[in-house]
Amino acid sequence: MKGKLIGDIWVVKKVPDNLDEIIKLPYVNKVVKLGEIKGQKREPEVEMIYGEGTETIHKENYCKFKFDVAKIMWSKGNTGERLRMSKLPSEDETIIDMFAGIGYFTIPMAVHSRPKKIHAIEINPVSYAYLCENVKLNKVEDIVNPILGDCGLQDFDHVADRIMMGYIGTTHHYLDSAMKYLKEGGIIHYHESTPEPILFTRPVERVENAAKKVGREIEVLNKRTIKKYSPGVFHTVVDIKVN
Repeated sequence: MKGKLIGDIWVVKKVPDNLDEIIKLPYVNKVVKLGEIKGQKREPEVEMIYGEGTETIHKENYCKFKFDVAKIMWSKGNTGERLRMSKLPSEDETIIDMFAGIGYFTIPMAVHSRPKKIHAIEINPVSYAYLCENVKLNKVEDIVNPILGDCGLQDFDHVADRIMMGYIGTTHHYLDSAMKYLKEGGIIHYHESTPEPILFTRPVERVENAAKKVGREIEVLNKRTIKKYSPGVFHTVVDIKVN
């Protein structure tokens, strides 16, 4: 059965022939067709096939994520990485999530690891509004500090034990800021979409070059492929300690 369940919405790429079967599935209250992504805001064309409204609350790993599937992307392929990150921080850590979105990584870390503080930065006002809602939904207001703004222009000076850079595209442009925010011995989780021939060499080199600019050295702790992004290109993450 083609499509995926996000919250109570069955999301498809084309109108299904078996609509009657889909709407009988447990928890399915709406069916939405998401078409081609267009425009500066990168929002998909939306067709409501069954039910009303495109907002939902998706539950994963005992966390709740409220968002609008017509405006916010949700990648099932990142489930394993969200689960992994939920277990890594310790209780005494200060974390900066530089591309927080609706709380994809912030919420699982806050719920399961209960670190001292997570500064969750998001530049998109729509995503930021849902981030704030999700902080309340998951009752982690004492841990998460949502910030609306550019993650490269924040006034943090070597405060973070751990930095999340869970965005792909222009992430490397923000590595200089990450070095400024990160404590000595802190860890960066750096995401990138990388062609297969340079799968891990390019992301590691980019972090190393940013570290060298400020007289710091790196230690690679882990390298992972999260999912295939496009033909010959993969979504990767490297965990790097910066001394």
